[in-house]
Amino acid sequence: MLEVNISGRGSLSIKTLVLDYNGTLAVDGVLLDGVGEQIVQLAETLDIYVLTSDTYGSVSVQCRTLPVSVHVLESAAHTQEKADFIAQLGRAQVVAVGNGANDRLMLERAALGIAVIGSEGAATAALMSSDIVVKDIRDALGLLLNSRRLVATLRR
Repeated sequence: MLEVNISGRGSLSIKTLVLDYNGTLAVDGVLLDGVGEQIVQLAETLDIYVLTSDTYGSVSVQCRTLPVSVHVLESAAHTQEKADFIAQLGRAQVVAVGNGANDRLMLERAALGIAVIGSEGAATAALMSSDIVVKDIRDALGLLLNSRRLVATLRR
């Protein structure tokens, strides 16, 4: 569990990390360099889930050695399916990371939502629904690995 006290916001007790795959962890279905190592470090303190529509059909191969649970979205309503997944986990203990329009509710409903502007860009809806916006997934994961960065960004 990750415990962070943020002045003006209160305490966060994060147990679970939920990650979008394409556009967030991967580009064109291929996991970005360095991301795996950060996920392995974070898995020491957090339960990690990867949610994806698996556009490129590569998530199971790309994540096979990582300590994550992969969930391929099944419905036609991916935005709601991701939001429902957050609710099932207990939103107060979840940090969510994504970049797409279908990540909007997931980012909004998690205790902490982080939008990533990677090489695929980011949907405006995702940006507006997040608590923090970063330029790269490695920066987002770095916030969780060094929680003082979260304090510096979110304190009021």
